[in-house]
Amino acid sequence: VTQGPRVREFEEKFAAYVGAPHAIAVSSCTTALHLALIVAGIQAGDEVICPSMSYIATSNSILYCGARPVFAEVEPGTYNIDIGHVRGLITPKTRAVLLVHQMGMPADIDAYSELCGKAGLVLIEDAACAIGSAYKGNRIGSHTDLACFSFHPRKVITTGDGGMITTRREDHADRLRLLRQHGMSVNDRARHESREVIFEDHLEVGYNYRMTDIQAAVGIKQLEKLDWIVSERRRIALAYNEAFTGIDCIRVPAEPVDRFSNFQSYSLYIGEDAPLSRNELMARLLEKGIATRRGIMTSHRTTAYHRIFGSLSLPISEDLSDRSIILPLFAGMKEEETGHVIDSVLRLVGKRSGPVPGRRRGRERTEEARKEP
Repeated sequence: VTQGPRVREFEEKFAAYVGAPHAIAVSSCTTALHLALIVAGIQAGDEVICPSMSYIATSNSILYCGARPVFAEVEPGTYNIDIGHVRGLITPKTRAVLLVHQMGMPADIDAYSELCGKAGLVLIEDAACAIGSAYKGNRIGSHTDLACFSFHPRKVITTGDGGMITTRREDHADRLRLLRQHGMSVNDRARHESREVIFEDHLEVGYNYRMTDIQAAVGIKQLEKLDWIVSERRRIALAYNEAFTGIDCIRVPAEPVDRFSNFQSYSLYIGEDAPLSRNELMARLLEKGIATRRGIMTSHRTTAYHRIFGSLSLPISEDLSDRSIILPLFAGMKEEETGHVIDSVLRLVGKRSGPVPGRRRGRERTEEARKEP
């Protein structure tokens, strides 16, 4: 039941899907991030740069190692961390950059790989939302030594809860497998399948971060549907883009031409000149039967982090968090449902001021340039 043959099968199929040599299944993306930081050598007193605008698990995983998260600003268009700000945050204590692919939108991995290489830093990808997304034609999970994925119910595919770490390094893979099961020298499956008596040792202090075979069996079937799910999500997201582009008080998500997003979430930015505030818009949409979510949280403004770090100002992250609304988007969402969302937002916020010349042709050219992996 716990970490048996289905886990191994899920790992093999996941690695093949993303194009990574190794995949290690764990109990959540949070535990994946914790283990990735450990094998990367992050220790107490180190600094790790990451966005505050991310679910709090991103920065919590750094604190688990006794290290200190250093929060970077994000780009207004993609919501991914701003490399210019990251450069200015590097100190002699900096050991790594934890790069979040926000809402499934890939960050500029090559730029960060170059930066980290020159600065002698480890690059770790928080790919919690990015299964099925791609950067420059290759799926997320194939580019760096450590990428961490989530199978939480709000993600594109789910195992109820669970996570995965992909790596190109065999030594990382071996140690990750050791750490996820109490540092045990022989895993349960190997002991149960053996025809000889085996006594295990515990080689280092590890954790109970295992995925169950029950979860993995669900994950295997979910993985078979992933391409269809991503295609559906992109269809809906592009319909939203088409409807909302050109409205002065709204900004749609930016997708650079060398990126391919799974659109794990679709976030609209509501400008100051909108007739309704973000919160008022959410309330009015709920009256119409449309449930929305607020923009992505900022960890530095939580009570827990304020107690640790005191006051910290990240105006871009705070503005995006406070003025963004996440619209309904799920595989199997019907056209009439998508139309209801679009019509309701347009009626409440206001129709576009006029067509953008060449917008459709430009979008079609962009879609042709953006290769699906």
